[in-house]
Amino acid sequence: MTRRLFGTLCGLVFLVNFGRTAFAPLIETFETTFGVGPAAVGVVTTLVWVGTAVPRIPVGYLLTRVPRHLVVLGTGALLAAAAGFTASSTSLSTLCVGAFAIGVASGAYFVAAVPLVGELYPEALGRAIGVHGTASQLAAVAAPPAVVFALGAHSWRAVFWFLAVAAALLTVAMVVVLRSRRGIPSSSVGVDRDFLGALAHWRLILVGLLMISAFGFVWQGLFNFYVSYLVESKGLSTSAAGTLLTVVFAAGVPAFWVSGRFVDRFPHVPYILAIHAAFIACLVALTAVSSFLAVAVVTAALGYAIHSLFPALDTYLLESLPDANRGAAYAVFSGLSLLIEANGSGAVGALRGSGLAFEAIFRAFAVGLIVVFAVVAGLYLAGRLEADRLARTAPGVDP
Repeated sequence: MTRRLFGTLCGLVFLVNFGRTAFAPLIETFETTFGVGPAAVGVVTTLVWVGTAVPRIPVGYLLTRVPRHLVVLGTGALLAAAAGFTASSTSLSTLCVGAFAIGVASGAYFVAAVPLVGELYPEALGRAIGVHGTASQLAAVAAPPAVVFALGAHSWRAVFWFLAVAAALLTVAMVVVLRSRRGIPSSSVGVDRDFLGALAHWRLILVGLLMISAFGFVWQGLFNFYVSYLVESKGLSTSAAGTLLTVVFAAGVPAFWVSGRFVDRFPHVPYILAIHAAFIACLVALTAVSSFLAVAVVTAALGYAIHSLFPALDTYLLESLPDANRGAAYAVFSGLSLLIEANGSGAVGALRGSGLAFEAIFRAFAVGLIVVFAVVAGLYLAGRLEADRLARTAPGVDP
């Protein structure tokens, strides 16, 4: 039961992340189809991630009343409906609605599913989250070539029709798996009922926000405009730029897998700080290099660094939170962080529309990240990150 449920969760996370990342390689297609500029399309991609953020806190409360696996089923149904609506869009406004709805489905899924994954394998939390994240990342790798194939064989609408059908089928498959309730963790059916009690962990939530929000903000702005950036600033062809967008996501596949295991072995905050430093170095290097080979190497390193951060942060928080408040506190953290991160692509679109060059935008972002890194490192060295002591004493596993 545990393996089958985990397998269906991995399948569904593939689809929810496919829905979120399919918009990035379609930016230029949307500009041509709807006759709009980068700022308007930046709003579309922002709405996907705003939609991902908006339902997280309300769903965190819902999970104190409704079993997690039932919420996951609901997100599958919503994803199918939202993808069908997006495929039927006839204007930019309806496309925005569809993008937002896909984001809502994905956000609700992660709030319910990530704690459930950890409870399926409590003795290997980082590893389980890493495998689940790997399935998610495979979707990000598949999205650009899938979009290219759809554009060549049919149209951009075929991408979302595929998503609608696949989400509906996988939701039905999960219903079949859940017909046998044996093996579902007791906490998945509503043990953490104290939503207000989760707010008592506001210090840990703020630490998590400090560690992820600025980096996620920059990442959102970077990958959603990566093709346009490489074409305009590096002089690459659209096909070459699309290939490197695939590379940046492909690097995340081993990153999730390896980082999930590393975070089970090492003190969490120093490991997270090392990831921060690597991402900043890669971002600065990206603005400095120009040849295709150099850009490709930096792209792979950049993708590996940022995707290593996500399982590390999730494991750090979930291990530090008590059972009674884990789901609700994680929902508050993820909802607040994504509300900040989701504005990254809109910010880049607006700054680009005002005439600023991509290189100048990303260099300014790198300076901001250095400041954030210095603050986190300073707090850690001063012994102010008390949650890290909890994380370091949490039981680990030697995979």
